[in-house]
Parts: sequence; structure tokens; C-alpha cells
Amino acid sequence: MARVVSFANLPRLHSTRDTRDRIDLVTEETFGIKELQADRITYHPGDTAAAHYHKDCKHFFFVLSGHGILHADEEAIELGPGDVALIYENEIHWFENPGDGEFTFIELWVPAPSETVWIKDDDI
Repeated sequence: MARVVSFANLPRLHSTRDTRDRIDLVTEETFGIKELQADRITYHPGDTAAAHYHKDCKHFFFVLSGHGILHADEEAIELGPGDVALIYENEIHWFENPGDGEFTFIELWVPAPSETVWIKDDDI
């Protein structure tokens, strides 16, 4: 039988670091699945994430709208609508939105991450 979680009931992150919006789409809590995890992220103008990596999973990004920058190790990659990016296990990464519009993407982890490592302790 199909399972549906209404948009209003999906868990949301309330970031204390920036104004980005994160809506958890697929998690163990919402669907009982550990094989993958998915979120919808929106970075507002000026938002930036903290540098981090995931020890045990690949991390995909599917850009829905807007433009932003993916920092992957030492590289800065401009992304726009329709782009798909892949980050490998242990690859340091973060995003920023230097523009004046919103930057929205779906992120998918395979499998769901068991640990996120923050580069700076105070950047969680």
C-alpha cells in the first residue's frame, strides 16, 4: 500500500547558522527507510553552509531553481537549474548562495548518512 506524508507534516530544520530552509523528504522517521535519505534545501540570498563531510555515503544534488556555488574540497563549482552533482564519501563540501535569488535543490544520500563530520566544531 502506498504511503503519503503531506507537505505540511514533513520535518523541517530550523537552522541557527543561516536562514536556509530544509525539508526532510525521505528519512527513517518519515518512511522507515535507511537505504537513502533525501531533503529539499533552499538557500536564500547570502546563505552559506558549514564545511563538512559524510563518512559512509555518496551525496547527490539535483538543482531545481536558482544558482549557487558548491564547494567540493578545493574546487568551487557554479550550479544552476537541471544540474546534478555528486560528492563522494569523505569529500569536504558546502554551499553558498552569493546571488539575489533563492537557490533550491534536492539532496539525496545513498545510503543514509550515519555520521556528519563538521570541519570547525563551532559550525554545527
